[in-house]
Amino acid sequence: MAIELTNSNFQDLVMKSDKPVLVDFWAEWCGPCRMVGPMVDELATDFEGRAIVGKVDVDTQNEIAAQFGIRNIPTLLIFKNGEVVDKQVGVSAKSVLADKLEAAL
Repeated sequence: MAIELTNSNFQDLVMKSDKPVLVDFWAEWCGPCRMVGPMVDELATDFEGRAIVGKVDVDTQNEIAAQFGIRNIPTLLIFKNGEVVDKQVGVSAKSVLADKLEAAL
């Protein structure tokens, strides 16, 4: 299961992580986000111990979304050493996301 990322834990769990981090920017009302959500949760299980997988609700954590210029959702960012190293906007196959995360390992 993906970790819920908030203003209070984002810095420690994402920006200071020594592992790659996949962050799913989503909202409850977003249909495509609901399609991506289960894949993100599966990736959290698949990459357990090797990477961190989290979700940011753009409605409740809009400061984080604004910080990274998120204009469309779902947007998935991959961080490594506190830097965005890859990005996926919109729905994509789980294998595409897994490949991007694998490349950041």
